[in-house]
Amino acid sequence: MAASASSTMLLSSKSSRASLSWKNQLASTSAFRVSGVTLPRRSLRQCPRFIIFSMDAKPTVLVAEKLGEAGLKLLKEFANVDCSYNLSPEELCTKISLCDALVVRSGTKVTREIFESSGGRLKVVGRAGVGIDNVDLAAATEHGCLVVNAPTANTVAAAEHGIALLTAMARNVAQADASVKAGKWLRNKYVGVSLVGKTLAVMGFGKVGSEVARRAKGLGMHVIAHDPYAPADRARAIGVQLVSFDEALASADFISLHMPLTPATKQILNDETFAKMKKGVRIVNVARGGVIDEEALVRALDAGIVAQAALDVFTVEPPPKDSKLIQHENVTATPHLGASTTEAQEGVAIEVAEAVVGALKGELSATAVNAPMVPAEVLLELKPFVVLAEKLGRLAVQLVAGGSGVKSVKVTYGSARAPDDLDTRLLRAMITKGMIEPISSVFINLVNADFTAKQRGLQISEERLLLDGSPESPVEFIQVQIANVESKFASAISDSGEIRVEGKVKDGVPHLTKVGSFEVDVSLEGSIILCSQVDQPGMIGKVGSVLGEENVNVSFMSVGRVAPRKQAVMAIGVDEQPSKESLKRIGEIPAIQEFVYLGL
Repeated sequence: MAASASSTMLLSSKSSRASLSWKNQLASTSAFRVSGVTLPRRSLRQCPRFIIFSMDAKPTVLVAEKLGEAGLKLLKEFANVDCSYNLSPEELCTKISLCDALVVRSGTKVTREIFESSGGRLKVVGRAGVGIDNVDLAAATEHGCLVVNAPTANTVAAAEHGIALLTAMARNVAQADASVKAGKWLRNKYVGVSLVGKTLAVMGFGKVGSEVARRAKGLGMHVIAHDPYAPADRARAIGVQLVSFDEALASADFISLHMPLTPATKQILNDETFAKMKKGVRIVNVARGGVIDEEALVRALDAGIVAQAALDVFTVEPPPKDSKLIQHENVTATPHLGASTTEAQEGVAIEVAEAVVGALKGELSATAVNAPMVPAEVLLELKPFVVLAEKLGRLAVQLVAGGSGVKSVKVTYGSARAPDDLDTRLLRAMITKGMIEPISSVFINLVNADFTAKQRGLQISEERLLLDGSPESPVEFIQVQIANVESKFASAISDSGEIRVEGKVKDGVPHLTKVGSFEVDVSLEGSIILCSQVDQPGMIGKVGSVLGEENVNVSFMSVGRVAPRKQAVMAIGVDEQPSKESLKRIGEIPAIQEFVYLGL
C-alpha cells in the first residue's frame, strides 16, 4: 500500500463532477436538445448514460387515467395532452407510438409490449401515486424510458385513513351503521373498546407510519414502532420507542401496517406471527395487501386471536365477491381509499406532472425509480463490482440488530487507479440500493441514491486507498462499515466497534472476504450462513451434515480464525434456504456460539 486518499462525500454535495442533476449538462441547438449523465473513465473517454431527445415541436403526453385538473394544467402548458381513459391493452399499444410520455394511476398495466410498441418514442412514464407494481421497470430501462412516481403527496391522506379505520374498527362504526340501516337497534352488540392507554405498534416507520404515530399519540395511545431502518432519534422526537419485530407483535393491542411489499415483507403476517400476538389484537392495513396472508388472517379471526381487522388493501383488488375475509363480521373493508381525498389527488397530480415535464425537458426528478441506460463497455468493466457493492450493502444491513437506526456508513475502496480515474458514484449507489431496497418500497439507482439516503438521514462517507499494482482492475476490494449500531451477529463487529464486511471480485465472481475482524472467503452466490464457533475438528462436517440431510446444496465453506483452537467464524454459501428446523439444529451444535442466515 503506497498511499491513502480519503474524502467524505456528504449527500448534499454540490460538486459539479458528482452532481446528479442534468440541468447544467444540456446542450441545445435549434433542432433538438440533448441531456446526459456521463461517467468519467480513464483518459478522455466519456460515455452518455441516458439520453432524451426533445424536438422543438411540443411533445405529446397520453393521460390514460383520470388526473387532477392542476396536474393537467401543468402538462398542457408544456405539451399536447391526450386524455384517453379506459383503453384496452391493444388500444394503448396502438396509441403509444405517437406519445412521448404516459401518465397512469394503478389501473393501467404498462407492460413490455407497450414499450416495444412505442418504437423508442416513449421517454417518460409517470405513475400518479407511490406503488409501481403496474409498470415493467426492467422493460422501461431496456427501452431507455424513465419512470417517475409521486411518493409524497398522499402521505397525510393515507395516515388519516389509517386513523379513520382504527377508530371506526374500535367502535364498530361500519357494522353498527349497517345494522341501523337494516332496521335494527343493537346497542349491546356493538360495544367497542377505548383507544386511550392502549398500545399501538406501527409496523413501518416511514412517512405514513410516522404521521399515524403522531395522530395516535394525540388520541392518548402508547405508540411503539418497528422499522429496521428508522433512526431512533427521529422516533424519540415524537415520543415513539423503536422495538424488535417480535416485541412489537407481543406488546400491541392494535397493529397498524405501513411497510412496503417486498420479498422480505410478503405475507409477513401469517399463522406463525399471528400466534405471537396478544389474544384480541386489532389490525389495520393501509399499506399493501400482500403483507398479510389473508387465509391465515381468517383463521386468526375465527380463533379469536385477532378480534378485528380494518383493511383498505388486498392481495387481489378488487377481492372476490365471495371472499371469506371481506364477508367476515369482524372485518371492516374499504376499496383502497388511502389516497382518496380531494387534496391528495390534486397534490399527486401536481407532483407527477412536474416530474414528467421535468424529464421531458431533459432534467431528472428525484422521484425517478428506474436506472438510466448504461453503455455496454462501462457495464462490462463494472458489472462484477456493481454486484459486489449491492450484496455487501445487503449483508451489512441484515447484520444490524432490530431497533438500531442506521445513520453512518463508511465505504472504503482499495484501488491502484488514481482518484480521478475512479468514479465511485455507481458503486456507492449500489451499496445504498443494497441497504435500503430490502426494507423499503423505494427503487434505488444512480439518479436517486444520494437523494434517498439523505432523505432517510443516512450519511455515507467514502475513503479510497491507493494501492500498488496494475490499474487495469478498477477496484481491488470494497469494505462497508456501519457505525453506532448493535449487531445480531456479534462477530461482525470489528476491533474498532463497527459492523464490517469486505469483499472482492475473483474471476468475475463477487466474494465475501472479511466479516468483522475475521478473514473468510465465500462466493456471494445464493445465500450465506455465518457461524461463530470455537475452532475444533469436525465442525465443517457437522454443519454440512445438517444441511445435506435437508438436501441444501453447499456452494462454499470458509473458516476464519484468530488462532488454532480459538475463536473462529465459519461462512457457508448455500443455494437454497434451509428450513427453520435445520437452522435451529445448527445453532444447537455445542461449539457454535451464534449464527445468522443472510439472504442475498
